[in-house]
Amino acid sequence: MLQSLQNLSRWLAAHASLFVTAIAVLTFFVPDLFGWVRGTTQTIILGIIMLTMGLTLTTKDFRILARRPLDILIGACAQFLIMPCVAYLLVHVFRLEPALALGILLVGCCPGGVSSNIMSYLCHGDVAFSVGMTCASTLLAPVMTPLLMQLTAGEIIEIDAIGMFLNILIVTIVPVGIGCFLNYTYSKHSSFPTIQSLMPGLSVTCLACIVGGVISTVHDDLIARGLMLFVWTFAVVFCHNSLGYLLGWTAGKLAGFNKAKKRTISIEVGMQNAGLATVLAGTFFAAQPLAVLPCAISCAWHSISGTILAGLFLKSDGREKTT
Repeated sequence: MLQSLQNLSRWLAAHASLFVTAIAVLTFFVPDLFGWVRGTTQTIILGIIMLTMGLTLTTKDFRILARRPLDILIGACAQFLIMPCVAYLLVHVFRLEPALALGILLVGCCPGGVSSNIMSYLCHGDVAFSVGMTCASTLLAPVMTPLLMQLTAGEIIEIDAIGMFLNILIVTIVPVGIGCFLNYTYSKHSSFPTIQSLMPGLSVTCLACIVGGVISTVHDDLIARGLMLFVWTFAVVFCHNSLGYLLGWTAGKLAGFNKAKKRTISIEVGMQNAGLATVLAGTFFAAQPLAVLPCAISCAWHSISGTILAGLFLKSDGREKTT
């Protein structure tokens, strides 16, 4: 039984984008399937995702922040400068309605995504740098995300910056902290590696539940407004994500990073914690239900595009070897 669960966890981690997308499509046709993923339940599920992240982090991972401060500083500046600015630009270029604008701005103002570490590993990036960037952006998120939302979206809606600060603190820092404490305390126990091996599958399953909950919430709007609403929103998400990869790579090049670090900063900047954005949109912009749509699309697309980008990086390695 345990071996089967471990195999399932590995499969889900390897096919995260396929699984999340499948759940989104299924929920569109059976909207009541994830109707229970709302409000507090959604927040708890995100907390579980962040707990799984904490369970995989060690004190060694946090030492990276002290050993490579310049790399982490450059990465954090790129993360919280490029993505909010690109989101703000796209909102005006695409002339998005307020609800959709809030969603894409929220994605842009959130920290890096957890799965970016896996993508960095797959494309032979600098995994230690990736983990360090994820840690740094997550730790900064309670302050940076509300502040950036105030700057970019304050003209659209009143931002509850204090409430957002407390919510992010509770839903990200606390679970990650608990996970790190458990890892530090029980890492030498023989059963702990087994528990850790189940975490990737649990994280992907929880992310799929969040996406399913969002599709359930916006289902009626998607039906009423037709395919164009989805296509238009996806176009913005695609541009935001792609420009994040491109400008992240450019930032690494300007900083004089080697190839591995340029790949990592590209992925870290382009892949956001869209799960956190989804929960924040549902909590703070409940009067604008469509605000969660760009967040849900980002949840699925970032995993797909990250896998594609990692594959392109590896393909470029193959071409270099043959020349």
